[in-house]
Amino acid sequence: MMKTLFAVAALSISAPALAAVQVGAPAPDFEVMSATGEPVSLSDYRGQTVVLEWTNKGCPFVQKHYKTENMQDLQSAAADDGVVWLKVNSSAPGLQGHVDAAGARAETADYETSETAYLLDADGTVGKLYNATATPHMYIVDGKGMLRYQGAIDDRPTAATGDVEGASNYVTLALVALDAGQDPSPAATRAYGCSVKYAE
Repeated sequence: MMKTLFAVAALSISAPALAAVQVGAPAPDFEVMSATGEPVSLSDYRGQTVVLEWTNKGCPFVQKHYKTENMQDLQSAAADDGVVWLKVNSSAPGLQGHVDAAGARAETADYETSETAYLLDADGTVGKLYNATATPHMYIVDGKGMLRYQGAIDDRPTAATGDVEGASNYVTLALVALDAGQDPSPAATRAYGCSVKYAE
């Protein structure tokens, strides 16, 4: 059973109109290079619950989660429960948050994170496939490959560190529900954060 964790939501910013993915429908498969130089596909993890986290180290809302170790706690608890955690960076070269493989590995070391893989999506293919609009933007895929949650990390759309404690963490709630064989509630929320920095 997932332990209770708390994290923060972020300021909503509109994004380009992209094809929507639907909770309850199959999650789109993809293959993208990881920071360790190995290709990673969503289908590699069929049979396991997968969390997708869109990130941007320059975004203050992402920084809040990592500097207060909220995201690390979520990642660690997920790993303890056998949940796969894929961090996705869709920032284009020259834009806020973009990192190459070495930069992604340094980010992982600096923040002492425990994601399963850090995925480099500089051309935005995976982000647009999932209609990721914000950082952080969270998705949860079950072992059958079905999308079971998408949206905000929690219910506190601020950048204030004091709002971490007491927040209702939607990712934790969804993982606990899935672990119990139940449907996540809520299953979809509005993502908050900095806009994903796709190429123009």
